[in-house]
Amino acid sequence: MSIQWYPGHMHKAGKEIQSLLPEIDLIIEVLDARIPFSSSNPLLAGFRGVKPCIKVLNKSDLADPGITRQWQSHFERDQDVKALALTIRQPEKFSQIRDLCRQMLPAKSDARKSIHALIMGIPNVGKSTLINKLAGRIIAKTGNEPAITQRQQRIDIGDRIILFDTPGMLWPNIENRNSGYRLAVTGAVKDTAIEHELIALFAAGFLLHHYPDYLRARFQIEPLPENDQGLLEAIGRKRGCLRAGGLVDMDKAAKILLSEVRTGALGPISLETPSVMAQELVELSLLRERKEAQKKARKQQWKNGRSS
Repeated sequence: MSIQWYPGHMHKAGKEIQSLLPEIDLIIEVLDARIPFSSSNPLLAGFRGVKPCIKVLNKSDLADPGITRQWQSHFERDQDVKALALTIRQPEKFSQIRDLCRQMLPAKSDARKSIHALIMGIPNVGKSTLINKLAGRIIAKTGNEPAITQRQQRIDIGDRIILFDTPGMLWPNIENRNSGYRLAVTGAVKDTAIEHELIALFAAGFLLHHYPDYLRARFQIEPLPENDQGLLEAIGRKRGCLRAGGLVDMDKAAKILLSEVRTGALGPISLETPSVMAQELVELSLLRERKEAQKKARKQQWKNGRSS
């Protein structure tokens, strides 16, 4: 699955971020705790450079807590990075962000100077909700649809910390097809840009392998089907998604499964681990090498053809 999704305002936002960087002291990157790698925009890593970074693993109540701890340890191998697991259900913990900003920039803290922090995140990771909680008032629009925030804002959140908000950006091409699926499963990509059944089949296959007990408990299916197609059909029959002739309406069944995953009704689920992503990056690197070799071979064939 390859997703091409790069609206004009996101391209503009990228340029605005680069122009802002000289006056930024620290980066706050908001991630979806269920997909910390896939929800991290590789373009943002380039923007950050050597600046200190707080990675907020948001929606942690929807994620597998053991795997979230793995990601925190993984990110904090970089001494300039701190990782916080947060959820809107525990808003009192949001103040930890202010404390960390001061701790990571002791020179600013001692001098009682303002800290300029750039807050970033792809669509639908909960960045706007986080900003509103930090500010103690409604600043940024929130919603379940991605790409709500479109204008850069400067927000004083107290304790001499100024947030520079930016639109949520997806990168121009999601090269790792599994990351594309994971983003779609969690709702980071607009539903109008995906096929529900295709995405739900990916989710079904993953859940059968990693969280079968959740499926049994939630849908009361026993025994579980052996494959993704069978699971989606079983869910459709359990939830009454039937068409004429007793056939399962797979689109309705797909929407039900995706809703259960996105809202956490199925249980706390993480769709990727540091070790899985390391392996996928190796595979992606090999794929790039093969594509480059094929490109060179085609170019050489074209040259040979011209010279003959």
